[in-house]
Amino acid sequence: MIVLQGLPRTVKQVIVPPIKCQGIKTKLVKFILSNVSWNGKGRWIEPFLGSGVVLFNVQPERALVNDINPHIIRLYQMIYDGSLSPEEVRTYLTAEGKKLLVSGEDYYYAVRERFNKSGDPLDFIFLNRSCFNGIMRFNSKGEFNVPFCRKPDRFRQSYATKIVNQISQIRKIMQSKDWEFCVGDWRHILENVTEDDFVYLDPPYIGRHTDYYQQWSEDNASDLAIIARNLPCGFALSMWKENKYRLNPHIAYYWDGLIERTFTHFYHVGSTEDLRNSMEEALLIKPGHEAGKVETTKAAKPVQLAFALHEQAG
Repeated sequence: MIVLQGLPRTVKQVIVPPIKCQGIKTKLVKFILSNVSWNGKGRWIEPFLGSGVVLFNVQPERALVNDINPHIIRLYQMIYDGSLSPEEVRTYLTAEGKKLLVSGEDYYYAVRERFNKSGDPLDFIFLNRSCFNGIMRFNSKGEFNVPFCRKPDRFRQSYATKIVNQISQIRKIMQSKDWEFCVGDWRHILENVTEDDFVYLDPPYIGRHTDYYQQWSEDNASDLAIIARNLPCGFALSMWKENKYRLNPHIAYYWDGLIERTFTHFYHVGSTEDLRNSMEEALLIKPGHEAGKVETTKAAKPVQLAFALHEQAG
């Protein structure tokens, strides 16, 4: 008998994925899963999978997930279908970690060059977990270009085991599940949505320099808002709301009238300490698909919004 994993749900311990990227929702998972209402009958749909942390904690029986970054999808597809095992990852990290310990950054850059030619998923794990500050970034040619973290002992036994255990855990979660992994434009994923589905949207954060594969434009933001509002099912969107420097005008401009829940956490992505500040995150939910008390977003005054958008454009 299949027990549907519906929401809201209390998560005691967050499942942490083996891939890191800016904007990862590890700290927000409990908040997200406790504020969304979904019966679990349809598919859990994510057009912007990213690290996959929300998917792995929702653990739906059926899922349709997509990302524009082919390396993320290829890795998770291979773990899902069994073509990449935790044992293979352990063997690889043990061997490559020894080479990194001996040659340091020279070996890191050799692996980066190799990956940019072959796209090997094992090299992708290596780079993702030994690059600077956990940033995932690719240039206009689709080449990984993040520098070394300057820790030659990065893959000591305890750290390699941690990564392997994370892969083993998500592999176990995936088993016997009906999950489909796609690479491409997010719009295609939202073309055949049914009323039983639930869509979780975690697009690149416009107005913040955290893109990890392609730029996210004003046109993309506008299209997403229009398409999401016309979905026949429930949806929730994660978006940064405010930090000590400014308020995000896009929430009021595109997403007014939705249910708003907020969560404040420390934002770690940044090259220097002064760029690492507290951030208020918003979870915007289609009315009728929220859990608990109802609060809606409010549109900004036109003059304020115009000024904010002008500041951002400048």
